[in-house]
Amino acid sequence: MPELIVRSLGPQPYLETWEAMKSFTANRGDGTKDELWCLEHPRVYTQGQAGKAEHILAPGDIPVIPVDRGGQVTYHGPGQLVVYLMINLSRRKMGVRALVDVIEQAIVRTLAELGIIAKPRPDAPGVYVDDAKIASLGLRVRRGCSFHGLALNVAMDMEPFLRINPCGYAGLAMCQVSDFVASASIDGIEKRLVAQLVAGLGDSGVGYRQGW
Repeated sequence: MPELIVRSLGPQPYLETWEAMKSFTANRGDGTKDELWCLEHPRVYTQGQAGKAEHILAPGDIPVIPVDRGGQVTYHGPGQLVVYLMINLSRRKMGVRALVDVIEQAIVRTLAELGIIAKPRPDAPGVYVDDAKIASLGLRVRRGCSFHGLALNVAMDMEPFLRINPCGYAGLAMCQVSDFVASASIDGIEKRLVAQLVAGLGDSGVGYRQGW
């Protein structure tokens, strides 16, 4: 029996996915398997619990949704790989900081496979190439279980990042995988990143699902 379910979901609306995460977390029992949801969202800004309105500069026609994850404002859009991690931390005897480390190091190893040297920063969750941010993190823990997760910029329109102070940092440079690997695709990156997340979590049995 798989210990972990990985769902490849493709494009998904933000609000419905957020509600599904909350419902999954609220209704899961001690025996519910952990899940990773891999997907893309339409254009949307999400404002974390620590978010301040002044960091949203000029959203224009892109909706802004206040959400229950940690952190500040970020942008999601087509060409960005989002992975939500529904992990029972209590069952794994894992703290939030340990999960953040697993996520960041999985991203670093994934990018290293593509010849991209990236690293986390001690002062701000996420992964950076030099001084430019390539991946953002934001988690929420409820009843000892995590939800929300990571967003890795793969091959997307980066202009909407200019309309905000990403993660609350004015002038923070953003980058994406396709800046370094022209052939980068969501499908290819998803497979690599999932493998690294599974390795980091230490799961021996994984069940893969296309869709819900």
